[in-house]
This record gives sequence, C-alpha cells and structure tokens, in this order.
Amino acid sequence: MSKRVGGFINQDGLNAPDSPTGVSGTAGNEQVDVSFTAPSDVGGAAITGYRVTDSTGAHGATGSSSPITVTGLTNDTSYTFNVWAINPFGWSSPSDASGGVTPFLPQRAFFNGGTISVSPDSTDQIDQFTITTTGNAADWGNLTSTSDFSASMSSSTRAVVFKGRNAGSTTNQIDYFDITSTGNASDFGDDIVTQNDMVGASNSTRGLAAGGSSVINTIRYVTIASTGNATDFGDMTISRLSLGAVASPTRACFGGGFNDGDASLYNLDIIDYVTIGSTGNATDFGDLTVGRNGVSASSSSTRGVFFGGNSENTIDYITIASTGNATDFGDLSSTSWNGGASAAGLTRALVGGTTGNAGNVAYVTIASTGNASDFGDLQLTGGTTFKRSMSACSNAHGGLS
Repeated sequence: MSKRVGGFINQDGLNAPDSPTGVSGTAGNEQVDVSFTAPSDVGGAAITGYRVTDSTGAHGATGSSSPITVTGLTNDTSYTFNVWAINPFGWSSPSDASGGVTPFLPQRAFFNGGTISVSPDSTDQIDQFTITTTGNAADWGNLTSTSDFSASMSSSTRAVVFKGRNAGSTTNQIDYFDITSTGNASDFGDDIVTQNDMVGASNSTRGLAAGGSSVINTIRYVTIASTGNATDFGDMTISRLSLGAVASPTRACFGGGFNDGDASLYNLDIIDYVTIGSTGNATDFGDLTVGRNGVSASSSSTRGVFFGGNSENTIDYITIASTGNATDFGDLSSTSWNGGASAAGLTRALVGGTTGNAGNVAYVTIASTGNASDFGDLQLTGGTTFKRSMSACSNAHGGLS
C-alpha cells in the first residue's frame, strides 16, 4: 500500500484507501463535473464513497463514483478540486489538485412572443435555445402579456423587449426578464412612441429600438440594467420598419426595411449606423446586396449577418467596424424566410420565426460563408401550426464581446 491518511483521529491509516488520481473538471453553469480514477489499492475494505472539495473548502460534494458534480459555484471564477476516497477504516490522503476549471453561463438565445395560428393570434411565450448545440426550443417563461412585431435587446444577464403589439393593438410597453435563470418577465417602462415592427440592438449596457410602423425614423434607448422609460437617441437616415439590426460593442447598424408611406420605398437596401454609447443621428454605412424588408439580423463582435426578407433567401454580411456594401454570405433553405428574428452567440447566428417556415430555426457559422443549416424548432403548442413575427436576443451576441 501507498502511504495512508494517518494522523486523523479515529481513522486507521494503514487500512484506508489510496488517493484517487487523474482529477479533472468539466465546467457547466455554476457547477463543475469532477472526474477521477479510483485507486487500485482500496485498503482494508471496499471503498464506500468519495468526497470532492474545491481549493477554498467552501464547496464540495460526495458520490459513489466518478464524476461527482459540485454545485453552487460562481460563473467566470476559476476553481481547482481535490478528491478523497473513503472506506470503513477512514479517508485517503487528498488527491493531487485538478487544473483550474471555470464555470460559465451557457450561450442562450431567446425568441420572444410572436404571431401564432390559433386564437388569440399572438403569444407571450419565451422560447430558449442553447446556441452551441442543435435541438428544439425549451420553455423559459412568459412575457407580461402577448406580444408580436416586437424588438428585443440584451446584456449578458437581462433581456429587454419593446413589445410592439399586445393583443393586436400597437403598444408602448417594455418588458424585461432575467436570462440567467428561468422565469417570467416584468414591466420595464414605456417607449416614447407607440410602435410595432421595429428592431432592437445593444451593447452590454444600452439597448436601442429603431423605426416602427407609423413611418418614423426615431431611435430610442434604455439602460438595460435599470428600469424606466425610453429616451430619444436620434434618427435613422430614413423612416422605415421591418428592418434588421446588428451590433458590436461600439456600433449598431440598421439594414433593409420599407417605408409604409411611400410605395417607391418598399424594398430598401439602406444600411446606416450609430455609435451606441453616444446619441445623435445615424450615418450612411452602405447597401445590402438586395433591397428587401422583413429582414432578420444578428452579429458577432466583428461581423453582422442579414437573413432573408420578402421573397429572398439571400444571406448578406458586413464588417461592422468599417463602412461599405454588404457581401453575399449564402442562402436560406427557401424564399419564405420573411419577417423573422435572429440571435447570435460567439460563433453562430440563429434565425427563425419567419413567415412560411412554421416553427423552424436555422443557423450559420458567422465567421465563415455558406448556406444555413437546420437547428431545430420553436415551441408549437396548443394547436399552433406556426409561430412568426417574433423578436430575439442572446446573452453572447456581438455587442457584448
């Protein structure tokens, strides 16, 4: 036998087990799965269990085999772990410590509200996807009331929803909800205008809502971590609705849309931009490859991707820090990806909730080019056959990096 724990009162060090070896950890949300190899020399009796403790001694767990999950940890904090083997004679010496392991919040996308196929014709559901995997939506909670044609924006911990329409009537209501744990939304405040079919963008502190259905070019902003009414930011270069928005930590860009007061401005290719941390009017950025409305968009910190639109399956991209016209990225699966929502993680952008695609969600890898792939489906419950005209946000989009 190797050396035993010895020295511990009421323990028989000669018959205690050897220490576990090969300790490592796999990070999750506020937890780590600690894996290890059981000792080959179990001592004078079979091992009855194992104890895992972090280096501070503040967090631990027991179990009968590897892995053992330690919970209650703080995300974005590094931990190391030791493991002890236990038999009726006592505890082993502690294992060698694991390497550092840092729990983290999963990259999550949220698709909020939407028009549905049954009465009432809109929903208050919040659908959640884990961006780094594929699969169908999970239920997160509910908005304070039904909502469609809304605009969403987010920090890494909170989502804000300018609600658009509530029960078929245009509203100025703003909701917010926690995106670190499941739960329902609460009232945030009011928009300065009563609008729907606008678009949202944000960095880690400030959220912007732009445009709307009554032929306005107004941009409004809120401070995401607080509550209260929206404040005027400035104006876009042209009044429009049904557009897409992307953001880096410093800049928001608005692309596409249409002006419902002028038939000649039905499919716009305009992209303009603002500096999120300031206020003021937008500046021309360039043009989309094809003029269209019903555009969905999201971004990494460097690249913005614009999806679809009326009778277009086109995917475009721009480099947010520069100016210039968009470049072709690839294609969606059909020409009916119109009026949807998009949210991005660190490497992927998701798009869904579009006219003609029932509840399907697709994705692309932002840093590359190519056609979209199937990701999964939105929640279609209670006889619903489609869900569309939603808004979306995430806890890992380009404005946060």
